[in-house]
Formats: sequence, C-alpha cells, structure tokens
Amino acid sequence: MGNDWYSNDDLRAIFESVKNWGRWGPEDEAGALNLITAEHIAAAASEVTGGESVSCARELPVKPNVETPYPAMHHMVRGGDDCVIPGLGMESTSDFVGVQFHGMSTSHIDALCHVLVDEQMYNGFGAAEVKSTGARRGSIMCAKDGVVGRGVLLDIPRLHDVSHLEPGTPIMIADLEAAEAAQRVTVGAGDILLVGTGRDARRAETGPWHPFAEGLAGLHPECVPWLHERDVAVLGSDGVSDVLPGQHPSEWAMPIHQCVIVAMGVHLLDNLRLDRLADACVRHDRWSFLLTVAPLRIAGGTGSPVNPVALF
Repeated sequence: MGNDWYSNDDLRAIFESVKNWGRWGPEDEAGALNLITAEHIAAAASEVTGGESVSCARELPVKPNVETPYPAMHHMVRGGDDCVIPGLGMESTSDFVGVQFHGMSTSHIDALCHVLVDEQMYNGFGAAEVKSTGARRGSIMCAKDGVVGRGVLLDIPRLHDVSHLEPGTPIMIADLEAAEAAQRVTVGAGDILLVGTGRDARRAETGPWHPFAEGLAGLHPECVPWLHERDVAVLGSDGVSDVLPGQHPSEWAMPIHQCVIVAMGVHLLDNLRLDRLADACVRHDRWSFLLTVAPLRIAGGTGSPVNPVALF
C-alpha cells in the first residue's frame, strides 16, 4: 500500500495476524519480555567493550508548554536556607517529585495494561482488571527486576541526510531495512529496538510543538508485521512510535500502540532522547549496545518514568 493509510479492516487484520496471546501461556503478563532470555542478556553484555554509558532519557519536564500540558511537580521540602532537621540537628536538603508520566513529554515505559482493544489488554485479560487502585494484570511489575538486553538504534534522519523528520512523516519498512544496511546492523529476536526521528534536533531548531496539532513522525502500520517477524522484545522512539496525526479510523487512532502493546505484548519506550546515543554510535562505529531500563517498582502501575542507559 506504500504511504497509503489503512482502513479499519486493514488494521484489524494486522492486529489479528500478530497476536502473541497464549504464546507464553494463558497466564503470561510479561509478553515479549520473555524473548530476553538469560542467554540473550549474557550475549548482550559482550557489547560493552569501552565502558562508556549514555542516558537515553529527557530531563524531567517541570515547566508547562504545548507538548507538556501536565508537567512534573518538583519542589523543595527543605532547602539550604533552612537545612537543619528539627529535633535531630543534622543538616540536609530534600525535595518532592510527582509526575503524570504518560503523554508526549516524559521519558517512560508503557506497561501492557496501558492500552486496550475491545476492552481487552494483552493475552485477553479484561479491562476490569485495571481498577482505581491499579492494575491486577499486565502491570509494570513484570519488569520489576529491570529490562536488560541488546539495544539497536536505527537513525532514520541520518539515513536520509537530514537533521530530523517532519511531523507526520511515516517511517516505512523500506526505511528500517535501509537503515539496517547503512548502519551494518540487523534487528533480531529479543532486541530492544530504538527508532530515531530527530525530534530533539527539531525542538532545538523550532522550540516545542503540540504533538497532536502539528504531529510527530513515527512508524507506518505496515511495520507492525515486520516487528513481529523480527521478534522485537521492546520498542522505543524519541516520539511515541506512532505517526501523529495518523489519519486512521477513530478506533485505531494509534495503531502502533494498539497492535504492538495489545496484540504482540511488546512494551513501548516513549519520548526518549536519542541524539546523544546516535553521537555515541558514530564514535564507536556501531549501532548496537547493551541497554538497561529500570522501571520503578509501582505495584499495579500502568508504566513508569525511566532513564534507559546504553553502555558501549
């Protein structure tokens, strides 16, 4: 179909074709994290040869703007001007942080309970499993011991010799495979795939913009079967992986989120910062690395803010 947008029937067919429900048993809540085996982690550790570490997270957004309507709350509980703890005498400073991490600005991981299709989450668990007190199924606690594996960055702007992709640009299978060839890397089973769109470079040039009004570059739905064939364990982007605006039927407003999280059981990393990682890949002349992701241990959580760290 090329760049053509898909119909409801097209997207429904893709969703059904990539389902991993039952693949790791009827009670499984970890999804494609099962692909990151002990052997895979041990092999990924061999990616570390020089000892350089690179953060793939944005600074926590604490000021409102068009892409951050609900910034994180950060305030001091005790500052240096009043640093003596009453009754103890010891001097210290402390602060408070609160964050609504889902959205278009905070670097975070989506748990498998975060998105539903037909009132079902990954593996067929019902929407009723997510209560006002948290999720009883598919929460971020399946990653409580961290996600560690081989990361692969596909830098799509570099492929096209531009600083960034314009908002609304769909990334096609041909782009992913051309980036693999240009970077001499192949995405394989159990990999943590990061797809760069140059969002940070565009923000540096133009300032922040409204992701829903102006859009974001992201993966075209034709990429979903490709991700399934490659057995990607985790998918991440400096955007939200979906193209915005998507111009899809309303029930498939974000088909990457819907197909990849719900059907495939793949956790998503949203709003990463990948320019520093790309620079490191150029320095080391390779686009694979050991990637560590450590979600907060939030019982019943629909995800978590994260600071993924790549090691070379």
